[in-house]
Order: sequence, then structure tokens, then C-alpha cells
Amino acid sequence: MKKVELYTDGACRGNPGVGGWGAILVYAGHERELSGGEKETTNNRMELTAVIEGLSALKESCEVTLYTDSKYVCDAINQGWAEGWKRRGWIKADKKPALNSDLWEKLLALLARHKVELIWVKGHNGHPYNERCDVLATTYADSLK
Repeated sequence: MKKVELYTDGACRGNPGVGGWGAILVYAGHERELSGGEKETTNNRMELTAVIEGLSALKESCEVTLYTDSKYVCDAINQGWAEGWKRRGWIKADKKPALNSDLWEKLLALLARHKVELIWVKGHNGHPYNERCDVLATTYADSLK
């Protein structure tokens, strides 16, 4: 199984507002940058979309070390929250609807395909790939204004 590093970030100008996402795949010394966005979205949707698009770009099952500055994404996967929401029909433990269930559904399917370790990194703290993902995300968001 190929070992890949994936770095992701999402951004939103207003929340909700115009948003962008960035992802960088690193494999065998090669880097591939991806970005996109939406005119009306939220920061959490862009964080999720960055992860989904990064994992979707992989053409075969891989061992992925995924770095994100999103506690929302990291905790929902690492703490098992998203799986619980799905089991309960996209209802959270507090009986309220889980937000972004369409994206969580896609992400959980991708996580079943790949072996993924999620690692949280502090955002805007000088991590080169996190900083670059932020530039990709914000540049794309700004292009949609």
C-alpha cells in the first residue's frame, strides 16, 4: 500500500459566505496541489470538502497520514462521533441533527477505502504545508467574490 501525506485546509469569507478549500498530496517526493470553493458555504463544509477532495484524488487504496487544522474534522473521526451520527440516522448524541451529513457520508466512505491517520496541527502557526493550504483555500475563495 502506497504511503501518502495529505494536508488540508478550508476557509470562508463570512460564515456562511464565499469559501475555498486547499489540499496538498505528497507521495515519493512529488506534490500535487488541489483547490476549489463555493459561493455560499461554511468553514466546516470547506474543511470537510478539502479532506474529501484530497482522498478522492487517490486512484487506489493508500495509507494516508492526513494533517488538518480542523478540530471539527479531526475529533469527529478520531473520537468516533461521525460513525455514531451515521448509526443514529445523522442525529447527534444531544438529539439534534448532525450538520453536513452529505459530506460526512462521502468522507466515511473514503475512510473505509483508505487507511487514514488524522493528525491535528495548529493553524496559522508556521507549518509550511498548512500555510500553503490556507493560501490555496483563501485565494480560491477570493476568486469567487
